[in-house]
Parts: sequence; C-alpha cells; structure tokens
Amino acid sequence: MLDGELFEAWCRGDRRAGAQLFERHYDAVARFFHNKAAADADDLIQRTFLRCVETSARIRNPGSFRFFLFGVARNVLLEYLDEKGRRQKREVLNFMTTSVEDVSPTPSTALDRAREERLILGALRRIPLELQIVLELYYWEELRARELAEVLDVPEGTVRTRIRRAKQLFEEEIARIAASPELVRSTLCDLEGWARRLRGELGRDGIRN
Repeated sequence: MLDGELFEAWCRGDRRAGAQLFERHYDAVARFFHNKAAADADDLIQRTFLRCVETSARIRNPGSFRFFLFGVARNVLLEYLDEKGRRQKREVLNFMTTSVEDVSPTPSTALDRAREERLILGALRRIPLELQIVLELYYWEELRARELAEVLDVPEGTVRTRIRRAKQLFEEEIARIAASPELVRSTLCDLEGWARRLRGELGRDGIRN
C-alpha cells in the first residue's frame, strides 16, 4: 500500500497500517534526530509518529506523507529544544541563529567514526538549527528545494536561499574545526559521498550507538 493509504487507514484506527508506516520511515526519522537530540531520540521518534495522527487534519495531500512526517519531526524537535532552553533559563530561542551546539554542547556520540565523519557531524551541529535541518534533509534524504518548501512550509525561493547559506556556514565550520587544510579539502571534495555513507550508518542501528 502507498503511504497515503496506510496513513488514512492508521487514522481510522488500523494499528497494523500504523506499524507498517513506522517500519517504513523509522530510519529516516532516526537520522533526523541523531545529530540533534541523540540522547532522547527514541522518545522523539515515538512522539513524532503519534503527532502525525493527532494533527492528521493538517495534511494537505496524504500522498505526501513523507514530507508531512519531516515537518512534524521538525516541530517536535523545536519544542524539545525550546523546553531545554527554558530549563537553562535562556531567552526565547531563534533557530535561524541558534545551533544545536548552543543549546546542548555535547561531544559527538560517534567517537569511533572516521575523522571525516566526525568532522561533518560536528560542523553540522554548529550551524543554526534551521539550516542544519535543511542541509541534512537535502543530503541525507535527498529532498529537493520544492520538497523542502513543503516540509518547512515556506516559499521555494526561501529554501534555496537557506540551502546556499547553510552550505556556506557549514564549509566555514569545517575549515574552522578541521585539524589540517588537507582534511578540509578531502572532506569538502567528497561531501556527497560522505553524506551517502553517513545516511547508511545513521538509521536503525546508528541511532542507538
């Protein structure tokens, strides 16, 4: 069955349809939370799928469930980080300027990964969260600007601007934290290759590392 058919059946109370959707999209949602909230990822994944049913009336086209799912995951993440910020007695957070590293400055959970992979994950955590989301969905989930616009509920032109800005800041962070110019070059020259390899690792098993 297609995603839209499964989602509609799940909303009508078909638990098997919900389980099938969960199985089909678990890895993608796990990747989404891995480099932003790994410690609480399991809870956030569950919360995301449940929120999909609770807000099902907002989906404009059941056939675009995947984009709807990422949009819900983004909202769940922003709420989670807002709560974390309030506990730290911060002001209201602006995630166009605030990074995950600003709110939760923790070392990578993947210390045994290759240095390029650690560098990529570390640099992503240091750019503003909204731009991190754009870049990860762009590379890991291979969403195009039109699809990202649906996820983020903003104009496609805005998304293209964010992609350019995200790449610029990401490359600046790579250059800032890399141990050597050679490491910068090797990482940036094969960024899409590293993205594909990381995508394969940050799924069902990677989220629990």
